[in-house]
Amino acid sequence: MSLAPRLDLRQTQSLVMTPQLQQAIRLLALSNLEVETFLAEELEKNPLLEARPDEGGTDADRDTAPDADEFQPASEPAPSDELLANGAGTGEAELDVDLASESFHHDSASDNIGGLDGGLGLAGTGSGGFGEDGPDFESMATSDTSLADHLIAQAGTAIDRADQFIATHLIDQIDEAGYLTVPLLDIATRLNVPLARVEAVLGMIQTFDPTGVGARDLAECLTLQAKEADRYDPCMAALLNHLDLVARGDLARLKRICRVDDEDLADMIRELRDYNPKPGLQFGGETVQAVVPDLFVARRKQGWAIEINSATLPRVLINRAYYVELSAGPQDKASKSWLADCLASANWLIKALDQRQRTIIRVASEIVKQQEAFFLHGVAHLKPMTLRQVADAIDMHESTVSRVTSNKYLSCARGLYELKYFFTSAIQSADGGDAVSAEAVKNAIRTLIAGEAPKKILSDDTLVKLLNDQGFDIARRTVAKYREAMGIGSSVQRRRQKALQGA
Repeated sequence: MSLAPRLDLRQTQSLVMTPQLQQAIRLLALSNLEVETFLAEELEKNPLLEARPDEGGTDADRDTAPDADEFQPASEPAPSDELLANGAGTGEAELDVDLASESFHHDSASDNIGGLDGGLGLAGTGSGGFGEDGPDFESMATSDTSLADHLIAQAGTAIDRADQFIATHLIDQIDEAGYLTVPLLDIATRLNVPLARVEAVLGMIQTFDPTGVGARDLAECLTLQAKEADRYDPCMAALLNHLDLVARGDLARLKRICRVDDEDLADMIRELRDYNPKPGLQFGGETVQAVVPDLFVARRKQGWAIEINSATLPRVLINRAYYVELSAGPQDKASKSWLADCLASANWLIKALDQRQRTIIRVASEIVKQQEAFFLHGVAHLKPMTLRQVADAIDMHESTVSRVTSNKYLSCARGLYELKYFFTSAIQSADGGDAVSAEAVKNAIRTLIAGEAPKKILSDDTLVKLLNDQGFDIARRTVAKYREAMGIGSSVQRRRQKALQGA
């Protein structure tokens, strides 16, 4: 056997993940708002890309634009899987696309119809936030003063200057619910001051608005509010010292401890319900971000209309005039290569966005087709469905469907749902019929518990029997698991809760 070095020529096949393929895969998993952020970054890097607001012009106006050509696809594009696998679109063919034009509304029953946003005014804004006419959701949010700022403002007038640094440190340790989360001894040691001085400053903070702020536990928070309402007597003090019995609904023992009758105990519990266990939450925390739907689904005479929410997608074009201007000027080899790369990148990005839209429409159309009973009759008719079922029906890979349904929301007449919501596990039918979805079973459990009488609480065993009568073949442990997942207490907990409500 020869050990000498030699040269061999071998031919192999391999799939290479080019940057363009990685970009296309990443775009599939992004929501419309995330795509908007991604495009903003691309606009910064690529001078040939341009985002324009939808000015409400006609198609003829768009066709005559001096620096933008209309894209007319010659044939139906390849599926998303083929696009990713074959690396299509890496060439430098000219391709200018207006995502708001009619070229991208031939994938569903929503062609040439009005917006499906239920009068929200989102589908017609066009620019997705890049233009002046786009919706400004941030301006709708209130800029409330934070709890810390509110407390510091009060401390500036109520606490001596010598103790201001202690007050500021204590306020920094108060969480958004209004509770002090650090032991006073630790704060005293950290600031190198006597513990009594820290306690005195905390006592001042506990007199601030909102009442109950600066408490170290729930009992102290409610005690501060009872004192403010001039309702803190020995009976109320005993009640607040035994909140665990209140939580368990042990009314008989509470009456003995507080030394009151049924009427007085009922008055005290009603008073307790009026207090705020988290007083700090009434002040501004993090701004709540509204969920913006990526798709609209509406019922039409011909079937179901499915439409992409164009309000969250900018109108992306290639600035043809600028490209011609740069090409006509003097260029060295590096500049010419850079300009060609920019054009190829812009062409690929627009084609990837086009394919993304078409893939989303195909997946959403199949979901609506398979879950039509849900859209017509509600969650009780939601069918079990898997990613593989949808992927096989539209001839795509399961991973592609998974990416498409991630972080995307669908708006219909029944509300706003994440696309992942429609994929649920199957529960066998008790009468041998078709299987039902887990969400349908949860809805049945929720309905049964909501309708139970205060003096006839349904146990898990009773729920199993009632569900079996409705055709659900389900075990007791599964009922308990679903009940806990929905945040519903056990029969004992619900009985005590209703006893407190009736007190």
